[in-house]
Amino acid sequence: MNLIAIFIGGGLGSLARFALSMFFLSRFKSYLPWGTIAANALACIVLAIVFIRFNEVDLERPLLKPLLIIGFCGGFSTFSTFSYETIELIRSGNTIYAVANVLISLLLCLGLIYIAQKVFAP
Repeated sequence: MNLIAIFIGGGLGSLARFALSMFFLSRFKSYLPWGTIAANALACIVLAIVFIRFNEVDLERPLLKPLLIIGFCGGFSTFSTFSYETIELIRSGNTIYAVANVLISLLLCLGLIYIAQKVFAP
């Protein structure tokens, strides 16, 4: 059953990431890949909240964590796309944007997890 939960969560996360990326591409013209940045940031928030708030739910709903953490967050976040987009920025001569992408992504995602732990921890 865990595999099915992960499969469903991963599919939903991937679809959500695609929709978010299309939203940003259609609305904002920028060198920075805001859709990927937003997806990774939101996945970090979901991951932190699930880890913090759903520990006591393990026995009641054992499929919730694999569905959300491994499945949804794994499908929604994307290190490979982040890496590819960063390399493409460098290859196209936009090194400053590549560095900005790395710094924004790392600082934002780490910061959001830190803040979520402070806000949502019991």
